Amino acid sequence: MAIVEDMEHRAQVAQFLHSRRDRITPERVGIASGGQRRVPGLRREEVALLAGISVEYYARMERGNLAGVSPEVLDSLARALQLDEAEASHLADLAKAAGPAPSWRPGSAGLEPVVDPSFQRFLDAVTGAPMWVRDRRLDFVAANTLGRAFYAPLLQDPDSLGNSGRFTFLNPASQDFFLDWEDNANDLVATLRSYAGQSPHDERLRNLIGELVTRSDAFRDRWARHDVRQHRPGVKRVHHPVVGDLELTYEVMELPSDRNWFVFAFTAEPGSPSQARLEALRELCAPVADDGAGGMAAEARAERHPED
Repeated sequence: MAIVEDMEHRAQVAQFLHSRRDRITPERVGIASGGQRRVPGLRREEVALLAGISVEYYARMERGNLAGVSPEVLDSLARALQLDEAEASHLADLAKAAGPAPSWRPGSAGLEPVVDPSFQRFLDAVTGAPMWVRDRRLDFVAANTLGRAFYAPLLQDPDSLGNSGRFTFLNPASQDFFLDWEDNANDLVATLRSYAGQSPHDERLRNLIGELVTRSDAFRDRWARHDVRQHRPGVKRVHHPVVGDLELTYEVMELPSDRNWFVFAFTAEPGSPSQARLEALRELCAPVADDGAGGMAAEARAERHPED
């Protein structure tokens, strides 16, 4: 790991562990508070006691050094800090990144995603539900016709370059599109934090995070929380500029390959107003798709990496 990367990684580890320690009160883990305390949560020695390790060893970890830490110690620490599944996975990713860097790094080759014709046919065969594919960098990869129509505000924004993070945090129009903008923004940052832990050597991902931290106070504040999130089913509420408000449930599937692509499939409750509006969008989406949403996404990818 390069010197700068190592320093950044240690800072990420230190901040994550410190933030998780701060949120746990002594009473929550059965420790008497003992009057005045100088820290909002647990002391280092209390975490070490709960994890069954020495104070010196935990202090080393909280300074950002996870090199050589065993899975058993990580499990004990996760239990002591009461980490949820996403947070425990993130801690494991941070520990893995503390080891030797792989000889091949995701994204280092500078290759654009290539959508197989058979995969695009699979997406296009689904006509009644928006299908949307993005990668770990939150970049648009592919969609069916209804998916392009559903996310037209993002695809038609030249400054977002087909990226959900840029659209959410750098385009004020996203707050009109996402009816639950705060929740959507929180989830997006927490998911991106998980991605960063899983792909610590992805230079493009690091550059995206750096851009958003620099350009968006809303992103920077959320990034500092060190919240992490794994993909799970949910509800997306948007105000579509053509058909109005839509409330759709979605499922997320990670493709079983090394591409790190995620497929989002959206459906509406049968008989609901959202289903009627989604059907209206399906009937109208042919001209939406034809007016350049797909071409704009391709141009966005070319503009995003003109050197490739």
